[in-house]
Amino acid sequence: MNHADFWSSHAYPLLLLFGLAVFPRLTLLIVGGPFSWLHWLGWLVTPHLLVAILATTHYWDTDPLLCVVAWFFAFAGTGGEGHTARRLRRRRRRDA
Repeated sequence: MNHADFWSSHAYPLLLLFGLAVFPRLTLLIVGGPFSWLHWLGWLVTPHLLVAILATTHYWDTDPLLCVVAWFFAFAGTGGEGHTARRLRRRRRRDA
């Protein structure tokens, strides 16, 4: 599969990268694309992981560094969200 690189494929690549890193669900809804049921499942459960998989699928040949960074955010973002959710849940139980 031969794709153009990320930087020439998108009008505002830095804004898109910021959105995918900070607000992946909202950005994926806005950017869109042909989503199958598996994409929707990833969007609901682990959006950072979905972004990394899509980046690797489309841009590994032209932008491997971008893909490595996407995987870093996938593990750091998803893990960080889970840690924060557990901490807030424990705090609510303790305060109730």
